[in-house]
Amino acid sequence: MQTKPFRIGTRGSPLALAQAAETRARLMAAHGLPEEMFEIVVLSTTGDRITDRALSEIGGKGLFTQELEEQLQSGELDIAVHSSKDMPTKLPDGLYISAYLPREDFRDAVIGRTAPSLMALPNGAIVGSASLRRQALIRRLRPDIEVTIFRGSVGTRLRKLNEGHVDATLLAYAGLKRLAMEKVVTELLDPVDFPPAPAQGAICVESRMGDSRIDNLVAPINDRPTYDAVTCERAFLAALDGSCRTPIGGFAICDGDALKFSGLILTPDGRREHAIETEGKRADAEALGARAGEAVRAAAGTDFFDSWS
Repeated sequence: MQTKPFRIGTRGSPLALAQAAETRARLMAAHGLPEEMFEIVVLSTTGDRITDRALSEIGGKGLFTQELEEQLQSGELDIAVHSSKDMPTKLPDGLYISAYLPREDFRDAVIGRTAPSLMALPNGAIVGSASLRRQALIRRLRPDIEVTIFRGSVGTRLRKLNEGHVDATLLAYAGLKRLAMEKVVTELLDPVDFPPAPAQGAICVESRMGDSRIDNLVAPINDRPTYDAVTCERAFLAALDGSCRTPIGGFAICDGDALKFSGLILTPDGRREHAIETEGKRADAEALGARAGEAVRAAAGTDFFDSWS
């Protein structure tokens, strides 16, 4: 019988706290437990502390998870809650993604200050984004636009936008919805033309392998369609390059027992790309994503990567 509260690790941004609170609420409902049986533990990560450089320059996605994972491995945390798109494709020994919450809308949102949409921005407009994928896709659509590094929490980026640092910025629509900030959106981008990051819009739970007590706690909140779709997307990412140095987009949709996947890789300037569309059985989600990634890598060739890496 559990007498001490389960410890849920999270980053400290408003969005991360909202995601941890949603996870707690779902666990409370699934097990009929009171809120005091769950303690949200806030940790500062390296990625949170360094906000003046692109992630690709300081070590990649693991900078948002390392401190949480260290405490998870030591037993100080029972689970850690993350934005799935922040997760490296290779996790530390002994840890795994044990659940995904039902996915939110995975589209990218434009918040325009001088125009409502990317295509309506004036020539030479400045768009702020920290994502190499978004930067490359913006350049593909609008080569005339200047893209600048834009990091920080949602609130920080919106403040910079309102102060006139840039003409527009892009954020994940899912995060804005979780913060009840949908009203700031001036355009939602079609994922066919502007594919999201793999795993965008999904909250994941990370825990220790072999801990049956925590496995039993988390299992009821796992959303199977999200699990299958994101597993496919992460396999695609892993087959190409799971770091923050490669502009990669992709999304999977569950349709009954079937899974449909679209993926894309670009050069950072947005001038060259290789795309794929495929489908298969949800039961083969990981293999489907891996094959798609390998096919794109083979089609692109080594010169595609060597030309800008």
